[in-house]
Amino acid sequence: MFMPQVNRWGWASCLGLAVGVLSACSSLSPSTPKLVSEVPATWQPEDQLKWESVKIPGKVATEYSLVLVNNRNKLKANAQASASMLRQDLHIEPERLNALSFSWQIQKLIADADMSQREGEDSPVRLVLAFDGDRSQFSAKNAMLSELSHAVSGRPMPYATLMYVWCNHRPVNSVIHNPRTDRIRKIVIESGPQRVNQFISYERNIRADYEKAFGEPPGALIGIAIMTDTDNTRSHVQAWYGPISLLP
Repeated sequence: MFMPQVNRWGWASCLGLAVGVLSACSSLSPSTPKLVSEVPATWQPEDQLKWESVKIPGKVATEYSLVLVNNRNKLKANAQASASMLRQDLHIEPERLNALSFSWQIQKLIADADMSQREGEDSPVRLVLAFDGDRSQFSAKNAMLSELSHAVSGRPMPYATLMYVWCNHRPVNSVIHNPRTDRIRKIVIESGPQRVNQFISYERNIRADYEKAFGEPPGALIGIAIMTDTDNTRSHVQAWYGPISLLP
């Protein structure tokens, strides 16, 4: 079982905005990040040392646990009107970004979810990538949010956050802007109920997806997370995640 830690990373504070929280940080000093800059970053679900459980203040935490599925460890997410994530610090320069492979399965869609609306901004599965960049390009609103994140966490919010999500009805490869900040954008890689209860594997080109979502080349990849959340719709869903690999 992954044990919860206090959220003390600025980029998770930004993700807190996506689920209706202006700040998801404590006043503790940030810990030294675990850098994966010299070798491909590969995660197996049982590798608990690289991943931290991040709680969002005011939210019930989603339960994450290791389970055996077909004799292999998978990470199970059980969300009951809840929101939290598992995350890892990275630092991979943009010229070294390549493909990302991952897999997941969901039990069902979230009936009232709509990721373009604040009141329905839930997803049964998310893979989240945080990027560095030139924050002087922020709008006044985003600059204020970044300053708020820096004040409460010791770190500014990421320059950009890209999520891979499962949507109820939007076409695959659609881009959804977060209703609170345009520095969080989501790419729909699965849509509708056709493949519910199937374990699905993906390989995505990080650079191409970032450029599609933000219209510019990416900066350094500084964080990665998974998140299953149902806090806005007050619903219940289960999901399973397989290995996540950043390919060389």
